[in-house]
Amino acid sequence: MPQNLKQHYSTAVIGGGQAGLSASHYLKRHGIDHVVFEKKTVAHKWKNERWDAFCLVTPNWQCQLPDHPYDGTDPHGFMVKDEILAYVDRFVKKVDAPIFEQTGVTSLEKHGGLFRLETSAGAVTADAVVIATSLYADPAIPRAGERLPEDITQIHTAGYRNAGQLPDGGVIVVGSGQSGCQIAEDLHLAGRKVHLVTGNAPRCARFYRGRDVVDWLSDIGQYDITVEHDGMTKKKHDTNHYLTGRDRGRDIDLRKFALEGMALYGRMSGIAAGRMLFEPNLKANLDGADRVYNGINALIDRHIAEKGIDAPAGSPYVPVWEPEAEIAELDLKAEGITSVIWATGFSPDWSFVGLPIFDGNAYPVHRRGVTALDGVYVLGLPWLWTWGSGRFLSVGRDAEHVVGHLAARRSAQTSSLKQSVSA
Repeated sequence: MPQNLKQHYSTAVIGGGQAGLSASHYLKRHGIDHVVFEKKTVAHKWKNERWDAFCLVTPNWQCQLPDHPYDGTDPHGFMVKDEILAYVDRFVKKVDAPIFEQTGVTSLEKHGGLFRLETSAGAVTADAVVIATSLYADPAIPRAGERLPEDITQIHTAGYRNAGQLPDGGVIVVGSGQSGCQIAEDLHLAGRKVHLVTGNAPRCARFYRGRDVVDWLSDIGQYDITVEHDGMTKKKHDTNHYLTGRDRGRDIDLRKFALEGMALYGRMSGIAAGRMLFEPNLKANLDGADRVYNGINALIDRHIAEKGIDAPAGSPYVPVWEPEAEIAELDLKAEGITSVIWATGFSPDWSFVGLPIFDGNAYPVHRRGVTALDGVYVLGLPWLWTWGSGRFLSVGRDAEHVVGHLAARRSAQTSSLKQSVSA
């Protein structure tokens, strides 16, 4: 840990998560003087915003942080929360980044040829900046939640730990992405009456034709496809497929949950007079998720056939349950609902960035982390370059590319300065 904040650094990294630490790793390798600012603590989200039964959704072998691959005895298993924290902590110690924790950056602007950062510890300047704050800065909770009865407990997935923290009674989970489905399952397994409000999140099989689907997709090359491939640009805003690594991994089948007593609804459209209102799209949401599920398996089928691989037979998923009708509204008190969990994702916080690097949707414009504004880089975003960009799998490769570009820029500037002086 640095003791004193200097007035100037060659590079300032904003964000002390896996992306910022990966950048620090490569900046050290290039011998580039830098500082890392983290407004909370290192790896805060891993340590403080995961539920008790949280585990990886992708197999352990995909943990490939820079010079820190998974080194345990279960590469095809799924690390649980404590194991993930231990893996991350070992990486933190290995990198030993020059990081200032509890130090937020409140303003980033360009002043002449330098970048000026106002922080809670003071102002600094830098020749280059890496913004590694990800898309998951702040919990996103719909304003409709303000209309819920006051006696209903509301928490975001970031604050959920286990069923025991909630009052007795039914629970509504709003959102069927990875976190929403896994938390709905956690509550369901704990014997709670769960009401799940679905969205358009896709799903994926855990195992198919004798192997983890992730292993098949890796062999096919899906994790190497870049956003510049036809049709992939939109992926940066897609919701992740839902499945789980819990108990050594399994599918998450919402239709099966329905057979077991979980209540399913279409997308929430509003809240009024103690009632939650829903769009009539539950069937469409379930069918869409299954269509993706079967599409991925069909891709694996083609790969097996083309390569002549000897594998167990496969077959399309056939729905085990269909909704009898679309439910338009739910009387919360009548149904005994006492809690709402908002599985509605997060919002990025780029409010401090006073630089012209964003598009019309307030999303940074870049090519593999390199923005059009010389000296400004972004890192850790989903689909920054490939499917694994925002995760343990590929964030290190993206950081290596970004810092490599930064180092080349720095070298060119140094050579230009030397030529000017000699002339």
